[in-house]
Amino acid sequence: MNTLLLIACVGLIAGAFILLRLSPMELTTDIFKRLTAKPHSIRDEIGEDTGRKKKSFLRREIDEVQAVLEVTGKSHRFPMLCAVSLLLFAIGASISIVMGNFFLVPVLAVGMMLLPFWSVKLTAHNYKKAVTAELETALSIITTAYLRTEDIQTAVEENLEYLRPPVQGVFQTFLTRIKCIDPDVDAAIRAMMPAIDNEVFREWCEALSACQHDRSLKSTLNPIVAKLSDMRIVNAELETLVFAPRKEFITMVILVGGNVPLMRLINADWYHTLMHTIPGQAVLAICAAVVFLSAAKVMKLTQPIEYRR
Repeated sequence: MNTLLLIACVGLIAGAFILLRLSPMELTTDIFKRLTAKPHSIRDEIGEDTGRKKKSFLRREIDEVQAVLEVTGKSHRFPMLCAVSLLLFAIGASISIVMGNFFLVPVLAVGMMLLPFWSVKLTAHNYKKAVTAELETALSIITTAYLRTEDIQTAVEENLEYLRPPVQGVFQTFLTRIKCIDPDVDAAIRAMMPAIDNEVFREWCEALSACQHDRSLKSTLNPIVAKLSDMRIVNAELETLVFAPRKEFITMVILVGGNVPLMRLINADWYHTLMHTIPGQAVLAICAAVVFLSAAKVMKLTQPIEYRR
């Protein structure tokens, strides 16, 4: 019966979209704009800006994903990501309704809605690691050339062909600016600082800018570049340390999910109690909520370490 009612509901919603000439993408964009909108009161907005009032969990997740997409140059994919998220929200709610477990509806719907955002955050971790590795190579060879020539333009020109995106594009823009737009090297260095979201790169740019006024400060560049090597070593050790807990978490999730069909084979009465009674359905919803919350916590605790001044 629940399945028939769900099919009828889907048909009514589809008919409403057709009659009102609404676009699913427009609806999705409006919903997520509403979710990410700033507070209406000035007090709440000031509280969020000053850190005295925390944003809601959903707003924090969406803001983090938007920042990741902007850094990786994929901001145009955010509407599609929202559409997939809303679709998974509907699928999660539909699965719970078909199962007849209304306690599970908000848990499964919200949990599945966050899956696309978590996948973007996982991709961002790999992207940052790749950028940091390329940045280590780029800054090392450019610093070595600069110590020899004492001319940053020559140092970048000699090694530009050995660099890879996105670091190559940053230094290419730097060269284009000082050769074709403005010969002020110090201003070009400072304009290059926000191009890569990395504290070591910004510190290196600041030291390089200081070297334009005092060449004796060039000895500070190599220790700054060495910080990238230190962070790579620390992250490699961290990856080894967190691999076992991460594997245990995945194993426990599989066991929790696999126990439901296994219980049907072992004892039909237990399965009926779990699936078709109010206490059993509540326990199932609590287990699903714990799995999703644990997944969010594991992602937060196993992200790569970044240097902060």
